[in-house]
Amino acid sequence: MPYDFTLVDVFSDRAFGGNQLAVFPDARGISDATMQRLAREFNFSETTFVLPPSDPANTCRVRIFTPNQELPFAGHPTVGTAAALAKPDTREFVFEEGIGPVAITIDGPEIGLHLHSPAYETTDQTPPVTAIAKALTLPEDAIVDTWYAGLGLQFCLVRVTGADVVDRAVLDNAAWVAGVADGWSPHLYVFAGEWRDGAHLYSRLFAPEVGVGEDPATGSACAVVVASLAHQSKRDGTYGVRIDQGVAMGRPSVLKGSARKEDGRLTEVVVSGPAIIIGHGTITLDED
Repeated sequence: MPYDFTLVDVFSDRAFGGNQLAVFPDARGISDATMQRLAREFNFSETTFVLPPSDPANTCRVRIFTPNQELPFAGHPTVGTAAALAKPDTREFVFEEGIGPVAITIDGPEIGLHLHSPAYETTDQTPPVTAIAKALTLPEDAIVDTWYAGLGLQFCLVRVTGADVVDRAVLDNAAWVAGVADGWSPHLYVFAGEWRDGAHLYSRLFAPEVGVGEDPATGSACAVVVASLAHQSKRDGTYGVRIDQGVAMGRPSVLKGSARKEDGRLTEVVVSGPAIIIGHGTITLDED
């Protein structure tokens, strides 16, 4: 049976930038196992499969697969799937994902995902700085701060002294396995920039556990970064960041994140950016 797919470059306003995504806009009839095989075949950071919603009030159900496993939520697949499904008059969607409903807004070229009253996760567990430095092939004194946090997906956030240090990071897989892989989160999000509202950050993500050696644009990590900024602040209000990612890979990406805090708690996190359709195709599956 033939199944159509769309190729999208996400968090970029031009082809061959940003993070690649394959979207199957009607995945009815594709088995779980074949979804995983298709994600491995495309070998992008993620591939999405669109299904009818459980709740008719929502637009659709979106399942997200890396080459190794299914994820409950991810940023660039959510934004890219919206781009693939959008019509000229489309302004909003509600996707059912593993973390619950995710609201999407479209305003010109900007597509934003909205997490309402998000469940920000953290832990008292301290990331092992020495092991992280070894895993990233960096000197220990290049690391300014580390902490674990998550919003649907968990990350080990590693702030370093400068963008040049971010670019010098090289993942040592053996050191990662020995000292990082079994931590609260094995996903190393390395970034540089001032830790404040309005910051312009520069980042890279290494996530070998899910089959992503390096990710060109990570919307879920952007959400965690800006949520952490709000969470760590003593004041209510709205916080925003801009993140450049994928530059060293030759796939420059720009992500914008904001978080609103009211009465000491997070009430909304938004991640936004452009996405561009670069192609369409059809694949024939016999076994499904």
